[in-house]
Amino acid sequence: MPPAPLPLSGKSQRTTDSPITYFIQKAIETPGLISLAAGLVDEESLPTAEIGAAVSDLMADPATARAALQYGSTQGLSSLREKVLHHVCEADGVSPAEIGLSVGDVVLTTGSQQLLYLLGEALFDPGDIVISEAPSYFVYHSLLVSKGVRVLTVPMDDGGMDVDALEALLKRLTRSGEIARVKLIYTIDYYQNPTGLTLVEDRRPRLVELVRRFSTYQRILILEDAAYRELRYSGDDITSVKRFDERNEFVIYTSTFSKPCAPGLKTGYSLLPTELVGPILHLKGNHDFGSTNLTQHVVNRLMDTGAYHRHVTTLQDVYRAKRDRMLRALEEEFGDLPGAVWTVPAGGLYVWLTLPSHIDTGPGGRLVPAALESGVLYVPGEFGHVPDEAGRVPHNEARLSFGVASSDQLAEGIRRLRQACRGLERAGSRGGKVAVGV
Repeated sequence: MPPAPLPLSGKSQRTTDSPITYFIQKAIETPGLISLAAGLVDEESLPTAEIGAAVSDLMADPATARAALQYGSTQGLSSLREKVLHHVCEADGVSPAEIGLSVGDVVLTTGSQQLLYLLGEALFDPGDIVISEAPSYFVYHSLLVSKGVRVLTVPMDDGGMDVDALEALLKRLTRSGEIARVKLIYTIDYYQNPTGLTLVEDRRPRLVELVRRFSTYQRILILEDAAYRELRYSGDDITSVKRFDERNEFVIYTSTFSKPCAPGLKTGYSLLPTELVGPILHLKGNHDFGSTNLTQHVVNRLMDTGAYHRHVTTLQDVYRAKRDRMLRALEEEFGDLPGAVWTVPAGGLYVWLTLPSHIDTGPGGRLVPAALESGVLYVPGEFGHVPDEAGRVPHNEARLSFGVASSDQLAEGIRRLRQACRGLERAGSRGGKVAVGV
């Protein structure tokens, strides 16, 4: 007689593996495969010497060694929180007081992903609504599904999230009586994962104005995911959405040291509306009593010595060259394919490729096995979309990452992808590139 079934919670049963797991496993298992899929960082440029020196300095002084090896606080190392606060505000050209912030509004987390999870615990009940860009970060979509959240989307254009479409959606939800279920608007507003698009500056204050105007039943929050902000290769930095939340009421700003420094540090941070800090810390305390104290001290030392800022400059040069190599390869290989277009991101790690409509890039389409046979891997674009009311998502898009592969591998990977497409082509109008942010 088989044992009785496990009494899994509803949330556990709604939670599935990330759709990208298969593709990561394929990259690990297949010798010679060039991966343009996983959004990992460039291994050759990891700051091994700088982190080694920071750890050595910490351990050389018994007082700092003991402090780093002891338990920390749930909210995080106070000196690092102070640095984070001024780091973000200086980028925006304001003092913390000008936008209602203090060091008490900063929380350090185990990467930015933990903050996304904690926000879900603090804010969402089944049936609540989150509005996201389309396409968007599919890992966050999975988290929302596990919470029983309904995800509605608005399209993007060359300027990022279409705020006119957002306003129209909020009006429709008001008319239908559903506006009371809207809890959050999610945007990756710098060099977005997966498209590389950036929210243009004049839409940022309007985004705050919209949530203020439509917060009639309850406050609608904006989650500004700025994980890629410092990986900028073209143009000037753009003011954050948080800058326009002058009383610290509507915008959660979150970022990480993983992308601009080292993922192994697993240190993220957020600037929160004051009323949200307590609920987040209560939940975080139940998780871990505080993120790893040693790595917080390491990051703090890197910022103290200037090593962090020097490394960001180095990374900008490294990734700029890799981005440019991928874009040249796309022009060389796909410039003559009618209907092929791609973004030209000003930063981040991703290029978004749209192919002619007859080429199915999805996990069940013909291009995935053809690409694997040719020795290259990409992320199907449909993972970044939420199905519409008819259950449809685009099937001719792909996310390409230039983070891990070398310059030579990037060129060869694009060549292999074009080779895989050749057997799937049909006549159409001549394609080209969509210039974004350069």
